[in-house]
Amino acid sequence: MIALWACLGVVYSKIQMPMVRHIPNFITLMNLFCGCVATVFAVRNDLEWAALFVALGIFFDFFDGLAARLLNVKSALGLQLDSLADMVTSGLVPGLVMMQLLGMSRNGGWNLDLGAGSGQAFMSAGSLDMWLPFLGFVITLASAYRLANFNVDEDQVSSFIGLPTPANALLILSLPLLLYYQNNEWLSTVILNPWFLVGLTFLSAYLLNCNLPLFALKFKTWSFKDNALRYVFLTISLVLLITLQFLAVPLIILFYILSSLVAQWNLGGTAP
Repeated sequence: MIALWACLGVVYSKIQMPMVRHIPNFITLMNLFCGCVATVFAVRNDLEWAALFVALGIFFDFFDGLAARLLNVKSALGLQLDSLADMVTSGLVPGLVMMQLLGMSRNGGWNLDLGAGSGQAFMSAGSLDMWLPFLGFVITLASAYRLANFNVDEDQVSSFIGLPTPANALLILSLPLLLYYQNNEWLSTVILNPWFLVGLTFLSAYLLNCNLPLFALKFKTWSFKDNALRYVFLTISLVLLITLQFLAVPLIILFYILSSLVAQWNLGGTAP
């Protein structure tokens, strides 16, 4: 009888395992779904909703890797699928949002009319200034290069080289939220300055692909000793979010970079 139950358990586990190994992939696909929805909202210039779905997608992006480690079902397929999902959620959408912000920074605004014949009308506009908003896609191109490089770089296992695409996406998506909710005229003037946006676009592209070691928020254990930097970073980030709201996002990204540099210096040049 015991042998029978043992055999049934083995059969059940073999049936369950193929289903279990797809759980992280399903979570990754939810990230991609959120990115697709965010893309629609970004094209329609509903940047608040775009930011919401990007944040939700990044939430799924964090938990797909965690699920893969907990279930011990990490795979090459999962790695590729994760990057493809990130390309939409954290690559395409930030480029679209920057495009819309650059359009808003133009005198007289910028209307991306998707009606019939709009492409011909746009091409015949004859103004180089009309093409300025498309500079936002530099972020998308830089994100694609970073994600492709990440997949073939064996050194980025426990840490990152360059700013991760989700962090960069949060930085860009925080800008329209600052415009809508911080209610600060000086801040709005800075954000809608075309030179500021162009500069931030190229800075973003540089940070994504520069040789800058940054720690990853991956917990192999829950020990404070082994994860002191991560716990301190998360605690300070939470305090900043509570006190400064959306203004905290760019400050958290800056703090992330600076704390990584300090930790790297303390460890003698190795990534934390």
